[in-house]
Amino acid sequence: MPTPLSADAIDTAARILLARRHSGQPGARLPAECRPSDLASALAIQQSVSELMQDEVAAWKCGMPAADKWVLAPIYARSVQRGGQACAVWTRNNLARIEPELAFVLGQDLPARAAPYTPSEVDAAIARTHLALELIDTRYSEPEQASFAEHLADGLFNQGLYLGPVVDGELARRCAGMDIVLSVAGEPDVLWAGQHPAGNPRAPLYWLAEFLRNRGQGLRAGQAVITGSYAGSPDVPLNTKIKVRFGALGDLRAAFTARTQG
Repeated sequence: MPTPLSADAIDTAARILLARRHSGQPGARLPAECRPSDLASALAIQQSVSELMQDEVAAWKCGMPAADKWVLAPIYARSVQRGGQACAVWTRNNLARIEPELAFVLGQDLPARAAPYTPSEVDAAIARTHLALELIDTRYSEPEQASFAEHLADGLFNQGLYLGPVVDGELARRCAGMDIVLSVAGEPDVLWAGQHPAGNPRAPLYWLAEFLRNRGQGLRAGQAVITGSYAGSPDVPLNTKIKVRFGALGDLRAAFTARTQG
């Protein structure tokens, strides 16, 4: 059975990962003495990063759990960007990595409470739905060597969120699948027969609300929640206009630049 990390080890790991977030420079796996091997320690590191970040949690990413996986990570306000402006990202090989997703923005709090949240209560809390791109990066230079717990501690490959236009929420909630078309200026279009990894794109949000409630936490009005990519994690060039078509929901347009400071 994995040995939980001490409070000092959790703090050390969080400070290492936070420094890498600010610098944009990935590094080796965490030192063995502060490397998480269990989900509770990994989540404690993730939460410690949030406490040290000195920034609001403006969004969450989540997915359906498994017996050995909790799929959630906070997204910080300074890393949430909106359509109509150039999107600055940490880059690898002069490329930006993105994931086409839906973002559900809450219009009311879902605070910690004794009673479970029903899906209908969570649905009622959603104010609007956006087309979105999750912005992908890792604080590990060799991420393929790291365990799931190590990635959970680091925020599950997230470096931010790009919010596109508001779309029809009722149509979006039924989009278990839709064609995703990526158009990059000067290149042929790329088409995916997109499928949401959970089937129901709101299902991971229902899980997240309950997971946080059981931990004495909650979701707040104004926070956006993304729940899984319809088309993997494509790389796109910098300083180039791109368009992502989300089936019948509409188009998201963006252009990415290299980030230079945390």
